Amino acid sequence: MNLTRTRWRSAALAAAVAAIAAEADRAWARTLAEWDAAPGTPAEHDLAALVADAPDGFEWRVVDAALDLLTCPACAAPLGSGERGCGPCDLADGNRYAARETDRPGVPPGNEHAVRVAWSVARHPHRHPPRAVCGMELGLPEVYAGRLPTTAQAQAYRRLIDGLTDAEVERVSSLDDLLR
Repeated sequence: MNLTRTRWRSAALAAAVAAIAAEADRAWARTLAEWDAAPGTPAEHDLAALVADAPDGFEWRVVDAALDLLTCPACAAPLGSGERGCGPCDLADGNRYAARETDRPGVPPGNEHAVRVAWSVARHPHRHPPRAVCGMELGLPEVYAGRLPTTAQAQAYRRLIDGLTDAEVERVSSLDDLLR
């Protein structure tokens, strides 16, 4: 999995991102085996293109791994990760949400969607407003651990983030830090 960022908001965020990236790598390896495609071959590229064209037939980690293997024809970034306004990247980024989301065992319903959205925002922060990035990055370690905030909690976090200065948005490193 291509993790282009080298600096993360916190160690907890870095750990969650690394764990999800490893899961995506394993999911892609299983998909390659199921489709009898070897890594680094034209068959792998063809499979990645098939997954990108029909994301609703695959789990989201497989779709994200496939997009990382494809190059955007317009901006040359991994498909779906280019700047907003790049047509092919915008389309691929939107289509990634057609992929299947199966909640992991022992997590509340909807947790997997929260993980998926926060993961995507954390990996591609340049595609989102800074306050949205802040919220998703602060929440990812929690939702990945299986804790899903209530609507009231999420709204309270949002109000707090909206009240931060631009510098504080960049500096805050955890939900506890935000609450302080």
